[in-house]
Amino acid sequence: MSKSNILQQLKGMSNKQMIELCAKIRKQIIDTVSTNGGHLASNLGMVEATVALHKVFNSPNDKIIFDVGHQSYAHKIITGREDSFSTLRQFGGISGFPNRAESEHDILNEGHSGTSISAAIGIAEANKLQGKDNYTIAVIGDGSLTNGMVYEALNNASNKDLKLIILVNDNEMSISKNVGGLHNYFSKLRVSKRYFIFKRRIKKGFSWIPLLGKPLTRLSAHIKNATRRIFVKDNFFEELGLEYLGPIDGNNIKRLVQVLEEAKTRRGCTVVHIRTKKGLGYEYAENEPDKYHGIGKFDIENGCVLSTDESFSCHMGKKLTEMAENDEKICAITAAMCDGTGLAPFYEKYPERLFDVGIAEEHAVTFASGLSVSGMKPVVALYSTFAQRTYDQMLHDVAIQRLPMTLLLDRCGLVGGDGITHQGIFDYPLFSAIPNAYIYSPVSYGELDYCLERAIEDDNFDIIRYPKGKENLYTPFKNMVVDEKNLISYSENINEAKKVIISYGRITALANEVAGELGDCAVIKLIRIFPLDFEKLGELLDGKELIYVLEESYKYGGVGEKIIANVKTQAKTYNHAIEAFVEHGELNDLYNFCGFTKDNIINNINSL
Repeated sequence: MSKSNILQQLKGMSNKQMIELCAKIRKQIIDTVSTNGGHLASNLGMVEATVALHKVFNSPNDKIIFDVGHQSYAHKIITGREDSFSTLRQFGGISGFPNRAESEHDILNEGHSGTSISAAIGIAEANKLQGKDNYTIAVIGDGSLTNGMVYEALNNASNKDLKLIILVNDNEMSISKNVGGLHNYFSKLRVSKRYFIFKRRIKKGFSWIPLLGKPLTRLSAHIKNATRRIFVKDNFFEELGLEYLGPIDGNNIKRLVQVLEEAKTRRGCTVVHIRTKKGLGYEYAENEPDKYHGIGKFDIENGCVLSTDESFSCHMGKKLTEMAENDEKICAITAAMCDGTGLAPFYEKYPERLFDVGIAEEHAVTFASGLSVSGMKPVVALYSTFAQRTYDQMLHDVAIQRLPMTLLLDRCGLVGGDGITHQGIFDYPLFSAIPNAYIYSPVSYGELDYCLERAIEDDNFDIIRYPKGKENLYTPFKNMVVDEKNLISYSENINEAKKVIISYGRITALANEVAGELGDCAVIKLIRIFPLDFEKLGELLDGKELIYVLEESYKYGGVGEKIIANVKTQAKTYNHAIEAFVEHGELNDLYNFCGFTKDNIINNINSL
């Protein structure tokens, strides 16, 4: 088979050939993720369903939208990216998520949960208005069904004459309650090919009977539904007025093709409920699907992850667990990211005080406000990119109420392989607009411990942001003087130096390298980055010739913009921050892309 035309050849494939194609795709995914890292278990489980989708529908005329997008690897391979798949998540290579700039088959840039059905309804409505006969398919996992936006969309999808199909990939929990063998029998009957043929023949036969045809057709439907309801409780989707097919074996490609073909004959929005096995085809991922959901480089032979260095996330989890031993009011909250945010040790020791609310970040924050107002000490751990959704809850339910709460922002700054939808560069401009918030950016594990202890004990709304991965080999520039009140540290040559670099977090290590190279340059390192003490900064910057702010965050609304606007100085100023969306790649590649290199910064300073 030519590597460039899988999509074209798929249309004429037999069931046996499709099974062989699935095995080939599965092997390519395992080989690539073991080298590059990525999302493994969910992608392995979705191979057959993706092949079936492209067999039945005609992408890109028919729009396939992957919710979150971390189950789209087979889709990429099928739609012309087999040759380039080895560049997955690499700088200049293909993205680990759907990306509009990459292929016409990627309808939307995806990366966050719960968006697919809303977008799909919009596309289906546009098709209807424009007289197009194309289908729209939203592929969504059962985990995403904990996101509130999904229910807003489902409520808006009912009773619409749209060519819209929602494929629900159920790989962890049952969506419809299983009520025994009879339920299973009816479920299988309703999705069997013979059932579909029989149903259509009955309907067609009744239609030929003069006068009585239509009434008999309606009566047969009522009898069928009434009989089913005696034995099988209606599921959630049908209660909303949606067509429902399933549940079916999502790894049985023959059955999938049959059911998807049937879904095309239905009027209005149809839900196809499939059950897949996460990690299918790779024993280690099948046995530990959570571990292999998102994973770094690993050894295929033994399944061992190649890097086991402690990270900020792991360190935070251990520290919080230690603190909880002496304080029974400490509670931890995660949004389906217990392992990812380092809270697994907390859960093991204090399961009654760890709350996993599912993919529901907004609920997590307001839930925490309820704990707080009742005298508990809630700690919410979220990825920076997902915390963007919680702005209103932070403003309305925490800050306005003046409730103490600690928000731990993981994956702040540039995050590498996950790319444009996951870069943690927008949290500071967003959350520093909230009065009563205090934002900290520790550069080391020791500073993280200090900030966490301070946040738990005070009565403020505290946000602690830290990067993905381990701490840098941060060496304070010369002897650093620490201002405990404002959590500012600065090099002892601050009075003599004419140039000053202001920085915070992980990238401070680079600021120190530059200052050491220049010789006549001081460093100011911020630990608390909001609110800023502009009076103290003004004292430190008095008489300087150049102020260079270096921050691994979005420029507009950032620390540098605030300092330059509020500190009175005659010095030249330069704000070196991120000014646009950033794609995926290794951290060093992204630093180069943003100009975060020693030579580039030195050249900038010398030119100024």
